[in-house]
This record gives sequence, structure tokens and C-alpha cells, in this order.
Amino acid sequence: MPPPFDLHLARRPRRLRANAALRELVRETVVRAADLILPLFVSEKITVRRPITSMPGVDQLTVAELVQEAASAWEVGVRAVLLFGIPTGKDERGSGAYADDGVVQQAVRALKKAVPDLLVITDVCLCEYTSHGHCGVTECGEDGDFHVLNDPSVELLARVAVSHAAAGADLVAPSDMMDGRVRAIRSALDARGFTNIPIMSYASKFASGFYGPFREAAEGAPQFGDRRTYQMDSGNAREALREAATDVEESADMLIVKPGLPYLDILWRVKEKFGLPTAVYNVSGEYAMIKAAAEKGWLDERTAVMEMMTSFKRAGADLIITYWARDVARWLTEQ
Repeated sequence: MPPPFDLHLARRPRRLRANAALRELVRETVVRAADLILPLFVSEKITVRRPITSMPGVDQLTVAELVQEAASAWEVGVRAVLLFGIPTGKDERGSGAYADDGVVQQAVRALKKAVPDLLVITDVCLCEYTSHGHCGVTECGEDGDFHVLNDPSVELLARVAVSHAAAGADLVAPSDMMDGRVRAIRSALDARGFTNIPIMSYASKFASGFYGPFREAAEGAPQFGDRRTYQMDSGNAREALREAATDVEESADMLIVKPGLPYLDILWRVKEKFGLPTAVYNVSGEYAMIKAAAEKGWLDERTAVMEMMTSFKRAGADLIITYWARDVARWLTEQ
């Protein structure tokens, strides 16, 4: 026979939820301001900030405005930023990405001077800098189709990472999804004496419909074809683990899963399997859809965002890259 039902045990969770302070005390999953990374867009093409229409509250910034934004984030408790650059000119090889005086390199120097304790992370990729908008060097094959050339692209990505480290970046984050890029970047950094610069790899980055607003923000949409030959298929969970395993073997120090909401299962698997510090990227489309619904009064933005942040932490994220970083930090203080 089953044991007798104990009503006192059944009521235990209800008793623990009865008081607001007690709810906070026994909460299993906690979001902290120190968990948040704020993405910022810095542009050489503007003299004043330019609002991004598909991402209300997010702007392209000049270097001076970027410093102000980062300083205000620091004041509310955000300790890290992730930089994306928009150059004045583009070419086939994305040479602006690894130029010593490139826009991200300028921004890193300014940030480290103004807010020295801020953790400055740089996105290592070529798509914002190439005239064709792809994340590597391309060629047209005999079949008439374009191809992204892996090895020449990796060589350039290593140059980008070294240039960011030389400017003062604390962490580099390759987002291109080329094969072997973590090993090449690690070797290049070590050869230049940047042995203490960690690599935060976009280890599981899926080809996604949630990137649309970002492409407006970074002005990096592909001019032909798409990125499905080097970003992952949304149906492939085991492939995501293999990609992450490769990056771990090549000396990645931290891992990123991108996007967030549709890939919580991948986030959980990556964290459980590898145990490295793991970040999730709460991407532009996720941001835009909640903003749009909140503007129409269909949901409460703060409630929905905090629930989403909690879901990321519950699924295994140590860090959350999010455009709401300042808002969340402020809301946490108000709580």
C-alpha cells in the first residue's frame, strides 16, 4: 500500500511562497547585475547617435557616446560590454576589422582609459567589414555559387583578435563559426605575448530568423546567399555539442550559445557537458518582439524580461549577453 498522504508535507511549498522576503530567500535561481553583458554598436560613419528602428532604445554610437553609455552601465552594476564596429568603408577582405586605428580598436582604447575596470569584450568577425557581408573571405566557384574560404578567413580572424588585444581588450569573442578559428586565434595571441587574454567562443551559433534587427544595427547583412553553410541548422543538437567540443579542445575559455530563447535545451546541454563558464546571447529578434508586444500593451516588459533572464540562468547560463543589461541591473536594485 502507498504511504499515507501527509498534508503537512504537501503544504510546505505553499508556506515558503506565502511571504515575499521568504520567497527571495529560498529562490533557487538568481539573476545578478554581475551576470550581464551589454552589447554596444560603435560607428565611424556618424557624428551623433543613430537610433536603430527595429530595436527601440538601442543606438549606433560615436566613440565618445559609447564611453558615456558604458560608464552609465557601470554605475548601475553592469561590469562588461561587448563591442561591435561599423566602419566607414568596406572591402572584400574586411581589412577595417584588423586595422590598428579601426573603430573598435579606437573604442577599446577610449573605454579602458575612461572606465579602466570595465571588462571590454570584442566581437571577432568580418561581416561588418566585408563588402559582401559574409563572415569570411569568399570566392565564386566553377559552379557559379559563392563559397566562404575557411582557412584564409581564419588567418584574418586571428589578425583581428590580435589587433583587439593590442588595443587593450580584456576578452575576444570569435563569432564567425569558421573551423579551427579558436586554435588559430589562441596561437596568434600567444605568439604576440597575449597569453592571458581569454577566448569566449560563439561555440553553438545557429542560423536564425532572430538576427534581423542586429543586421540593421551592425550593417552587416549578406549581400548574396546566406550564412547557412557555416552557421548551424536549428534542428541539430548533437552537432552543437560537437562544435562546442571542438572549441573546448582548441582552448576556448568560455562558450556562447546563440540565440537564447529557442535554444535553452542546447544551453543546458553545453553547460552540463563541458562545465566551462557559459554565456547565452539574448539576441536582437528576442529583444524586438518583446519591445513590440510591450509597446502595444500586450505584456508587461519588465515582468517578461525578468522571467526570460531567470530562464537563461535556470538553463545553465553563467552570463547573459542582453540589450536589457542596464534595465535589468536597475530593476534588480529597485527590487
